Amino acid sequence: MYQLDDLLHLMARLRDPQHGCPWDLKQTYASIVPYTLEEAYEVADAIEQGDFEHLPGELGDLLFQVVYYSQLAQEEGRFDFARVVDAITTKLVRRHPHVFPDGDLYGAPDMARLEEAAIKQRWEELKAEERAEKAAAPEQLSLLDDVPTALPALSRAAKLQRRAAQVGFDWPEALPVVDKVREELDEVLEAMSENDAEAVAEEIGDLLFVVTNLARHLKVDPEAALRGANGKFERRFRFIEQRVRDAGRDMHSCTLEELDALWGEAKKQEKQAPGC
Repeated sequence: MYQLDDLLHLMARLRDPQHGCPWDLKQTYASIVPYTLEEAYEVADAIEQGDFEHLPGELGDLLFQVVYYSQLAQEEGRFDFARVVDAITTKLVRRHPHVFPDGDLYGAPDMARLEEAAIKQRWEELKAEERAEKAAAPEQLSLLDDVPTALPALSRAAKLQRRAAQVGFDWPEALPVVDKVREELDEVLEAMSENDAEAVAEEIGDLLFVVTNLARHLKVDPEAALRGANGKFERRFRFIEQRVRDAGRDMHSCTLEELDALWGEAKKQEKQAPGC
């Protein structure tokens, strides 16, 4: 079987100025980012679908993205793949002092077992120290500094909220958040009544943000929940399309009432399916 060194060699060959692949030669950090995001989502999708047969391939596609960035950086004399490996290993050893008490990857483990809450607290403390080290102006350091702007909006909202909660800027429980959801929905309706498109967009954003907060309090990953809702909608809509085709009709010829009745049928079948 091929090994990691073989993949690094392949990447170098693809980027060879004389004999490499024309498409690979014209790529940049920025041009590869969309593929990186896509590959990460394909990994997540394979896991959610329980498709472990294809998961190695999807993980390989994601690994290739890291190798690609490393090759570009090596060509520019910035860093290479070995430095990437060293950086993540060093960071994880530092962030797991309960596993590597002497900071030695191959040292003897700490026999004392820490509670998960203590481990999480120490993890956050170490991350805070790392943020402080990176800050250009320590006096302007923020808890939110390293929350990536490129994260999906729901995931980023949840992460921003978790960071703020570390210093007590949070509701104590879920029920007050429900009241806030109702309040934000009322503000959407008010903006709608005023026919103010800009205000409607802003209030919808506020509503989504507080719904994300509710999901966080209920220990639900909002991004995963919405992906699940997307999948459910897709299954039911495909059911409607198939039933319309079976009837020898076209979707455009159906009334909303007919389509809604089929939607109800799709929901009923899902509830009756084994495991539902």
